[in-house]
Amino acid sequence: MRRILFVCTGNTCRSPMAEAILKNKNLEGIEVRSAGVFAVDGNEASAHAKQVLEENQIVHNHQSSMLTGEEVGWADLILTMTGSHKGAILNYYPESAAKLFTLKEYTGETVFQDVSDPYGGNVSIYRETFQELEKLIDIVIEKITKHT
Repeated sequence: MRRILFVCTGNTCRSPMAEAILKNKNLEGIEVRSAGVFAVDGNEASAHAKQVLEENQIVHNHQSSMLTGEEVGWADLILTMTGSHKGAILNYYPESAAKLFTLKEYTGETVFQDVSDPYGGNVSIYRETFQELEKLIDIVIEKITKHT
């Protein structure tokens, strides 16, 4: 069983979309969760994130959650949306270093390591972020299924 944790800032935009995209693939042997380094527990995903997921026939009932040591311990692989998220996790949970990557770092992106934050933007910006996440997650799936 592979356990993947996606992490962003507030756990209402990028990481819930990434979680929903991967869950929607219905891959056997993969569990997925998301959390935020500055999240408030119990918030729904943003309205635009929910809209974009629905447009892509993905149903995801989301409640935000603050990243905890329990989730860090649960995960086999932690994928953050930015380098600053990765840095924050390393600061609080240095033992996670071997399983902690930015999403783009893990997929081999060498130039720009951050997934852009759609927060506060219009729905078309959320669509762009969704498309970026979908492409990156397809690469993650290729990578982890080769190694299992």
